[in-house]
Order: sequence, then structure tokens, then C-alpha cells
Amino acid sequence: MDRLAVMTWLLPVAWLAGCAAPAGLEPSGATCPPDSPLTYSNFGAPFMTSYCVQCHASTLSENQRQGAPLFHDFDTLEGIVAVWQHVDETTAAGPLRVNTLMPPSDPRPGLAERTSLGEWLACGLPP
Repeated sequence: MDRLAVMTWLLPVAWLAGCAAPAGLEPSGATCPPDSPLTYSNFGAPFMTSYCVQCHASTLSENQRQGAPLFHDFDTLEGIVAVWQHVDETTAAGPLRVNTLMPPSDPRPGLAERTSLGEWLACGLPP
């Protein structure tokens, strides 16, 4: 295999490895019930407004984000869709685990809200 072919193969693998979840983060295992009423309008946006956008908003400069990574922006549905698995691994609850890493300070969602977040994410983030 020539050098260019090797580099063409290795770059995407290295990029994906760099984007892997930090050690200790695990999916909640949440599932989507067929009759889930949760949508971005009635659940996702209010949840994110209550608990996340203080640090995770596209309108915030790096200095205003209190350590939140750039491009983890939850003030739009598209921003959440881009990193939904990370949201599950840090914040949602399901049958496998209750993830409570985020938010790191009050106000924090209770178990019922975390479970609803897991459900909404598992249902594909309906608008």
C-alpha cells in the first residue's frame, strides 16, 4: 500500500479516535416507546433552556462558556442533533445508567427529567 493510501485510511480513523467519548462516559440505554409524546417544542427546548444553554449556546464566546466545548450548542435543535450521543452519555437516564455529569451545578434536572431526556433522544429528537 502506498503512503497516500495509508494516510487516506489513517486520517479518518485518527479523527474518529479523537472524537471518542472520554473514559467513563456510557450511554443511558434509553429506548423510545411507540407512544412517546416528547418533542423538541414540548420537551427538548424547555429542558435545554432550563439546564444547558447557560454554557452551551452558539451566542456565547469561549470565555462565557464556563469550560463548555465549542460547537456543543444546545440553543437549536440542529446543535443538539450534532452531539446527541454526548448529551445522552452526560445527562440522560435509561435502564443501563443514570448519567449525571451535566449540568455540573444547580439547577440540575431530577431523575424524571433525565429519563424523559433519554427517551426524547432515543426517539430521534423529534421536532
